Amino acid sequence: MKKNITIIAGDGIGPEVTRQGIAVLEAIAKKYGHTFQYKHCLMGGVAIEETGSPLPEETITACLAGDAVLLGAIGHPKYDNDPGAKVRPEQGLLQLRKALELFINIRPVTMYPSIAHLSPLKDSRLKDVDFIIYRELTGGIYFGKKETSADGNTATDECAYSVNEILRIARPAFAEAQKRRGKLTLVDKANVLETSRLWRKVVRELSIIHPDVVVDYMYVDNAAMQVILNPGQFDVILTENMFGDIISDEASVLCGSLGMLPSASIGSKVPMFEPIHGSYPQATGKNIANPMGTILSVAMMLQYFGMHEEANDVKQAVQAALEHGVTTQDINTTNGYTTTQVGAFICERILDAVTQEADNYEEQVQNTYTYNIDLGQSTII
Repeated sequence: MKKNITIIAGDGIGPEVTRQGIAVLEAIAKKYGHTFQYKHCLMGGVAIEETGSPLPEETITACLAGDAVLLGAIGHPKYDNDPGAKVRPEQGLLQLRKALELFINIRPVTMYPSIAHLSPLKDSRLKDVDFIIYRELTGGIYFGKKETSADGNTATDECAYSVNEILRIARPAFAEAQKRRGKLTLVDKANVLETSRLWRKVVRELSIIHPDVVVDYMYVDNAAMQVILNPGQFDVILTENMFGDIISDEASVLCGSLGMLPSASIGSKVPMFEPIHGSYPQATGKNIANPMGTILSVAMMLQYFGMHEEANDVKQAVQAALEHGVTTQDINTTNGYTTTQVGAFICERILDAVTQEADNYEEQVQNTYTYNIDLGQSTII
């Protein structure tokens, strides 16, 4: 199979983790005979510096012409620390979501037993944590009309949703619940917000034609508390844009590292895949950033392409890296590996550098995988 992938490495650690995502794609291509072609484009702070725009037109054109987009990270302290900046890196991301009509953001939250000790929660609260968040991505307060009064003393942000905007994410969320444990939780603020009351009305109507899905409704403040108190209760969380942004970031700390979680943004045009973490400018160029969120985003991309076996290979390779301690310093604070070494380990695992069924598998892992990454080698470099 041949696929054209637009690469937006972005800012900060984006280029470093994206390189490992590409390396994994190349390992998959080598193993399964696929061809992945890449078009590298600018967005974010680096695009502002080079072109004056956070999202150049040629980037939009390239994204629309490809089969998928792989994004690293967007953001730079220069703009974060200047609230008066008229042009900001994040504007490019919002514009690209709109241009690609990416109205669904999907964020799986999975616990890995080998790093459960890094979670701020007790083990008893992490039992059975495996849920997925469906966040609406192109509506609500982020895209509403924004005004500041002439005297600068009043600011307004409009929040608006239509029935169609709600339906186009709610239907896939119900379908996802049907494939999982059959439970959907709508997170809203229907006791205060008119838009939330519309969300609840639409979801209630859909629940009638999906009797195999148990639906419950939870105010966002309670949901934020429940994610900490009892995260195992959730299966599919459905919510609007701003609530989804907040809840998904909160949920991301459950597994112990922001660098572990992937995401997919799906719509009516070209999908985009990215880790949920930011650009982490403090780590830029140090080769210490965790690439696993990007690599797992690649797995979601492969799944989208219908390459299910390939996606499972990637996820199993990440699991092997965690189990054998081949992780960056955010997970292994005493003996962490570099970004490049973790990527190399995962690539070699995908390419079956050792025989997994052998009696001395553990010994082979140490002698083959870690020997190669200590030398900075990789079978695909």
